Amino acid sequence: MMRGMATVNFYADDLEAAKDWYTEVFGIPPYFQVPGGYYEFRIGDYQQEFGIIAGAYAPKGRQAPGGAILHWHVDDLQSCFDRLLELGATVYDPITERGVGTGFVTASVVDPFGNVLGIMSNPHYVEVLAETGPVAASA
Repeated sequence: MMRGMATVNFYADDLEAAKDWYTEVFGIPPYFQVPGGYYEFRIGDYQQEFGIIAGAYAPKGRQAPGGAILHWHVDDLQSCFDRLLELGATVYDPITERGVGTGFVTASVVDPFGNVLGIMSNPHYVEVLAETGPVAASA
């Protein structure tokens, strides 16, 4: 049984540029690295792992942009979307309400390295967070 998102991995041919870009996006440096091959961040209320892997290790046949879109909950969708575009991402899917009046609103961008990054306003996420609280950041 699936219990929760553990790690999401993106690929980048320019690993150092990707590390720098996501450090700017997240506002924190990676907490773990494998020199020349991998950087990992812990982000969000539950300290989910976000990894960047050198493009040389991407599965054969991978085409960018591609794959499933994982949407990260954000408090201010428009501001986050605008900031990602200012940092060099391009629109993949514009801000779109999913089900009139439900509060679920999504958007996605393609990062400068060809990966699709999804963001959303998700009332369910807010409800769960209110019940559980965030996980304290690891030292």
